Amino acid sequence: MAMSLFPTVKDNQISIQKFIDWDKFENIFYNNLYLENYKIVIKIPLIPKREPKNEIKIKKFNLEKYTFLISYD
Repeated sequence: MAMSLFPTVKDNQISIQKFIDWDKFENIFYNNLYLENYKIVIKIPLIPKREPKNEIKIKKFNLEKYTFLISYD
């Protein structure tokens, strides 16, 4: 019996929202892909650092609790 950390997706549909935000502590703009079914965001820096390491972040995320700069399709 296989177990999963995430629930299965019905009808092979995944809802993805895209938005841009700014991390004021790291002074970095991020392109974000929000996977609504899983309440997870994938954060990708818009401008990569010169020494890339662990730049892409995956976090549990509740979209209703945060303000972001712009949403796009």
